[in-house]
Amino acid sequence: MGDFDSSLSLSSLLCHENETCFFDDSVSDHSNIKHEQSCFGIETEADAEYVEKLVERETITFGYRCRSSFDDCLISSHNWLKFARLDAIEWILNTRAIHGFRFHTAYLSVTYFDRFVSKRSIDEGKLWAVRLLSVACLSLAAKMEERKAPPLSEFPVEDYCFGNKVIQRMELLVLNTLDWRMNSITPFAYLHYFIRKTCGESTPKETVSRAVEFIVAMIKEIDLLDHRPSVIAAAAVLAASNRQFTREELELKMDTISSWGSLENENVFSCYIAMQEIEMGKVKTPRLVLLS
Repeated sequence: MGDFDSSLSLSSLLCHENETCFFDDSVSDHSNIKHEQSCFGIETEADAEYVEKLVERETITFGYRCRSSFDDCLISSHNWLKFARLDAIEWILNTRAIHGFRFHTAYLSVTYFDRFVSKRSIDEGKLWAVRLLSVACLSLAAKMEERKAPPLSEFPVEDYCFGNKVIQRMELLVLNTLDWRMNSITPFAYLHYFIRKTCGESTPKETVSRAVEFIVAMIKEIDLLDHRPSVIAAAAVLAASNRQFTREELELKMDTISSWGSLENENVFSCYIAMQEIEMGKVKTPRLVLLS
């Protein structure tokens, strides 16, 4: 990765840790939706319109980039960054648990990470740069989503010695690289609606918890830029229902909760199969991390 001090006007743009950052995109209602919500009541027209608008925003962001199969979208096993990314995600999830952040915040920070590395390269072997990027992404996500983000000095960096100014410069590099567009949609915005549509008014609490576990597990298995959040959410809800769906049964279920075409139904089925494999232990995502 290049020099983080390069040609950035810190005096005018520096994101101070004790001040509110201003972003181009305003924070929409979806950022306030938590997976702990218990409002699985009767569906309203406003709910359907809200989800439809979320899907429209997704379409603008993702378009039709997800044409490849699920296996094709997996991060290359020959890329050293894959393993550095796994370490970064584990650090993010563990730090989320330490500070009590929402899973939404952790997912958002990994989205920032994936967006950043899709635009900028990190020199092979520079694990310190990956950790610094992880800290900056989680700090920015916390500032976006949590009621009170902790000061930078409270983010554990273990063997690395990052001063606050260094982290702030990395935050600024992330902001500029992502064009200050930080208000990304996550699967958690859809959970309450999809669960209500598939499970009705009486939703077991374990269904919500299992759906969240599946979403978190998928963070390690896929590049988040290759799968629409609504697709991941739908697959997680179906995988959490403790039923083995055939492709035809899944498509019938999908017809009840969305107006997607066959392409998105295929992506949901691929993600659903991957989640089933995670459940059976074929994909080794540490359960300790999921339940932290």
